[in-house]
Amino acid sequence: MRTREQAMCEYCGCQAIDAIAELTREHDEVVALISRVPAAHAAGDVTAMAAVARRIAAVLGPHTAVEEEGLFPPLAAGFSEHVAELTAQHRRIEGVLGEARDGDPADPQWPARLLDALHLLREHILAEQDGAFPAALATLDPTDWEAIEAVRARVGPGPQPSAL
Repeated sequence: MRTREQAMCEYCGCQAIDAIAELTREHDEVVALISRVPAAHAAGDVTAMAAVARRIAAVLGPHTAVEEEGLFPPLAAGFSEHVAELTAQHRRIEGVLGEARDGDPADPQWPARLLDALHLLREHILAEQDGAFPAALATLDPTDWEAIEAVRARVGPGPQPSAL
């Protein structure tokens, strides 16, 4: 079954670019992981929620570096407010996920904050796939794509789904 994110990102052809295809694969992995959280939340299983948060953070680590160090800088010239908002969302999401870095968060409000952060993350993914990725396809030049690939080579890929 195709997700809304997959259907939205295929119209412009941006996935033909390796860098965007890898970012999209990571988005798909994150969306699959997010889908595990509601059942864990309903069961009151903070340990499972924290484990998923750590897995999402593992995928987003290199993903965010590629975006912020490679993709966003050349986009900022024409889309500065959008890039600033996407970057601010990265910080909010990372903050909540980071609370689970060393185990189960003790704060009883963390599960609700995680649900809010994951909702924001889903919307963020749509904004990137509907906005940032097509804008990159339309505006970046070969030097920009090489810079993005250099960041990816430096940070490496996120964990593969089978490793999660």
